[in-house]
Amino acid sequence: MFQKFFRNRYSRLLIFGVFGFIVFLLLNLFFPLKNNISYSTIVLDSEDEVIHAFLTPDDKWRMKTELEEISPLLKQTIIFKEDKYFYFHPGVNPFAMARAFFNNVFHLKRTSGASTITMQVARLMEPKARTYLSKLTEIFRAFQLEWKYSKDEILQLYLSLVPYGGNIEGVKSASVIYFKKSPNHLSLAEITALSIIPNRPSSLKIGVNNQKIEEERNKWLKIFEVNKLFDESVIKDALAEPLDAKRNSIPQSVPQLALRCKKYGDTIIKTNIVTNTQLKLEKIVGDYIKNLYNQQIKNAAVLVINNKTNNIECYIGSADFYDKRDGGQVDGIRAIRQPGSALKPLLYGLAIDNGLVTPLEVITDIPININGFSPENYDQKFHGYVTMQYALENSLNIPAVKILDKLGKEKMIDKLVACDFKQIKKDKNKLGLSLILGGCGVTLEEMTELYTVFANDGIYKKPNLIRDTDIAKSNGVTNVILSKASSFMVTEILSKLTRPDLPTNWESSMHLPRIAWKTGTSYGKKDAWSIGYNKDYTVGVWIGNFSGEGSPDLNGAGVATPLLFKIFNTINYNAANDWYKMPADCGVRLVCAETGRIPSEFCKNKVADYFIPMVSATQPCDNFKNISVSPDEKISYCKNCQPENGYKILSYKMIEPEMQTYFNDNLIGYIKIPTHNPACEKIFTESPPNITFPKNNTEYYIDKSAPEPLQLICETTGEVEKVFWYINNKFYKTTKADKKEFFVPLEGKNKISCTDDKGRNTNIFITVKFIDL
Repeated sequence: MFQKFFRNRYSRLLIFGVFGFIVFLLLNLFFPLKNNISYSTIVLDSEDEVIHAFLTPDDKWRMKTELEEISPLLKQTIIFKEDKYFYFHPGVNPFAMARAFFNNVFHLKRTSGASTITMQVARLMEPKARTYLSKLTEIFRAFQLEWKYSKDEILQLYLSLVPYGGNIEGVKSASVIYFKKSPNHLSLAEITALSIIPNRPSSLKIGVNNQKIEEERNKWLKIFEVNKLFDESVIKDALAEPLDAKRNSIPQSVPQLALRCKKYGDTIIKTNIVTNTQLKLEKIVGDYIKNLYNQQIKNAAVLVINNKTNNIECYIGSADFYDKRDGGQVDGIRAIRQPGSALKPLLYGLAIDNGLVTPLEVITDIPININGFSPENYDQKFHGYVTMQYALENSLNIPAVKILDKLGKEKMIDKLVACDFKQIKKDKNKLGLSLILGGCGVTLEEMTELYTVFANDGIYKKPNLIRDTDIAKSNGVTNVILSKASSFMVTEILSKLTRPDLPTNWESSMHLPRIAWKTGTSYGKKDAWSIGYNKDYTVGVWIGNFSGEGSPDLNGAGVATPLLFKIFNTINYNAANDWYKMPADCGVRLVCAETGRIPSEFCKNKVADYFIPMVSATQPCDNFKNISVSPDEKISYCKNCQPENGYKILSYKMIEPEMQTYFNDNLIGYIKIPTHNPACEKIFTESPPNITFPKNNTEYYIDKSAPEPLQLICETTGEVEKVFWYINNKFYKTTKADKKEFFVPLEGKNKISCTDDKGRNTNIFITVKFIDL
């Protein structure tokens, strides 16, 4: 039976085939196909056009052609010209090989080739001297390629590796360099011109031998016409198309972004950059900074985020990447800088959500000292009673520090960490109240992303820098940072045009869309910030020097905001004024105009204010109070000492002791409550002096070589005229009740006592350590 089987011709062929297949598998196991091709890293814009490219390690422009870039026109042309039976053979065309062998033997020279597209790929992947052994190796590798890849993938490899002379390899590289377009946008004439160059890459060079290339191109176009490969009209148009291409510069846009993306390790990096916008803004930023050179301001960075798509559409890392005067190659988008006041909107949003304030609630802007931290306002002035809205509009420092102290810095830090502030996360245990004044490290990228929270109803979602990769998918972080109500309230404040940080020439921006924005200036005037947003875009602008050098003219309002306005005028010109509507979780109520609280019977002036129902405080206004006084209004009475008759009741404004001190220091008149009845026994037991500085149970570090004195500050009731200070149970000084005093403490534990002229006393304890500063 077996003998009969082996005598059968077809059986022998089957056995031979199986044996050959087993040999192939064994050879494939011992000599595997190595796909170690190194491609040029390329960066694509939102339209998949190349905007930046890098040489391969072997200094080649070898851009990978993607499958979707192989248009039907390109595929049809290449296959017809190079390998008509590409989709039918197993990697080797035996008929073509037999024909080539016959011609080569009988004509004693190479008259026709037999290399399929697959075999050409094998040769391009593993170049060798052209010998019979090399040809056998090439055939084996061709079978391996067919075993491992689909036909379209093999065609993709061919189009990515085919040589075009010099250091240009692949159709995509040639298409970008010679025609400034992707392969799928090439015309038939351009495709045909590129298809003939690989056969003679040294003698047919675009830009050098264009006439010769055009002649060869037209020959092939006529062959296509004879074979009815394309419509006559298409061929006719291709024949008439001139070849005026030349070798162009490789695109080198968005250099900082390209360098950043290159580290991801992908060959093709697809960004969301809108090239037209990018180029326009690069020109605007470059020209703008040139005008600031005389003011010793040399650099800028800009980030633009589309709020509707959450895509980063413009990325300008510096004013000029190639300018070496101030580190033009630094990526200002990711450089760690100090934000100045630019974090304040988040603070006030959190304070609203925690029921601490509403926009028109009044807070005090007067000197404070919190555990040794005494902030000052930018204008080095104090403004007394201010609303939260005024404090944010005018970027006052003292109210912000007081609110942060009340809120708790941990809450704000946690929200910043949730918004991916990396340096703040790293330093979270070191940060103090100076955080809100810029005492922390942030980047323009983080700050711009933070402001998308306000643009998107309090929701933070990591913007899309790149697409179609695992990195892009991992960026889909979404966190609720603020309520819709607080986000809306802050936006209403930041969009007002009655602000001191409005550029003086803003009227020239006639078509400026409505935006909300906030400025910031770091300590020492080293960083100027302006970040703005509306329904369409969030734009972050940083201006300064990468060297860290400050400038007297560097500030957010005067330098950064005009550039912000220019950018919005460019990208959002004449946009529809679609603005934010009051959300359902936000309400409006009448409040006392003097306190911002629920009106009492004494409140005559009332205004409408936003609030969050069930969250905002409902404490009624206690701005005025009825006081019993003597007929001559020189003595006031409490319930304990009020006479049965011979008195009258008057309404007095309640002014806190610290505000009384502020009014006295600044010679501001106010109506004082008459001195309390000196015969009242209660005043000798209640309301002792309140020592506001130093703070009780606090450690103070003092420079050993030059110890500075500590302040002694107390608050007293209205009838107190003098106070007596004691240090470690020893009398120190007598002062007026509203006067500040100084003393140099001893190292170690110190007891500080304050006694008023009514005999009421308060003690506190502090610890002092002398150190070398």
